[in-house]
Amino acid sequence: MADSRGIMSTAYCYDPVEQEHTLYGHPENRERLKGTMELLEQQGLLARMTLVEATPVSMERLHRVHSSQYVDSVRRLAERGGGHLDPDTYVASRSYEAALMSAGGLVNLVAAVLQGEAVCGFNLMRPPGHHALTGRGMGFCIFNNVAIAAHYALAEGGVERVLIVDFDVHHGNGTQDTFWRDPSVLFFSTHQYPYYPGTGDWREIGAGEGKGTICNVPLRPGVGNEGYTRIFDELLWPLAERFRPQLILVSAGYDAHWQDPLAGMRLSLSGYAYLAQTLKAMADELCSGRLVFTLEGGYHLQALAYAVLNTLRVLLGDLTPEQGEVMDPLGPCLYGETPVDTLLLQLKGVHRLV
Repeated sequence: MADSRGIMSTAYCYDPVEQEHTLYGHPENRERLKGTMELLEQQGLLARMTLVEATPVSMERLHRVHSSQYVDSVRRLAERGGGHLDPDTYVASRSYEAALMSAGGLVNLVAAVLQGEAVCGFNLMRPPGHHALTGRGMGFCIFNNVAIAAHYALAEGGVERVLIVDFDVHHGNGTQDTFWRDPSVLFFSTHQYPYYPGTGDWREIGAGEGKGTICNVPLRPGVGNEGYTRIFDELLWPLAERFRPQLILVSAGYDAHWQDPLAGMRLSLSGYAYLAQTLKAMADELCSGRLVFTLEGGYHLQALAYAVLNTLRVLLGDLTPEQGEVMDPLGPCLYGETPVDTLLLQLKGVHRLV
């Protein structure tokens, strides 16, 4: 997976089965990735990246996170033509297959990066995953893709420490629950709070051997580019430097954009580009560039498409702090920001950064 000059490539995973997981009128529907993939094709990015095949995740890897009873219940529901796991989370007739491929695609991308076949990547698959618990799907999520991939890296990829960064506007409660007592995973989450699913208080830091390896950054509505920049610079960077990850996985939710209909944050596309640039710099410095994104939320279709586009431009090296311009048809947020000073002080104290 190198180009003609032997340069390691940026990889992506996509399979059209994700289009079969859809429900008319639901915010998490096939149109999310349809428009995104069309934009990436129009801008010529897909042709510059290596396509990693999505295959169904194996039952062994799936069961490291989810109970066999839950997996079987999803399969049976899909075979009956579909239904709901909860009021928010639907299953269509091919949703089970799509969910297996979404998790399997991310595992395949992580494998390609760990085996040196790609330098970084983005799993452009649905359904999302970070809310899914061991025995329960919720919050539009069926299987927890990022947790499954982290377990794969630890169990089979020769990795001892994984950093998971979740910047979705909703707390990744399923991911937190999976690694609550696990010192090999540092879970860092920025999210609107209090908001769905109600978890992610700053005092939730893990337990047992994993105490201190959960860092929640619960944000009041209205935090935007300045606040997120400070959080990544003053909190995430020193935590990552202390933890020394060998792989960084990103639950990339783009629903903290100021125009997203399901939340109240004020990030712009430029703000999202900065987060991607920071994570790339972090991976380059700490873990030989090993960085893999996976799609979570984002429900303003144009904001989602351009956020993914700019993220991939960062991974490809087109968009750095020194060169390139962020593609942003929506512009900056015109409203003032909620400050994060007090929260940062609290978190620096809790996580022994002062």
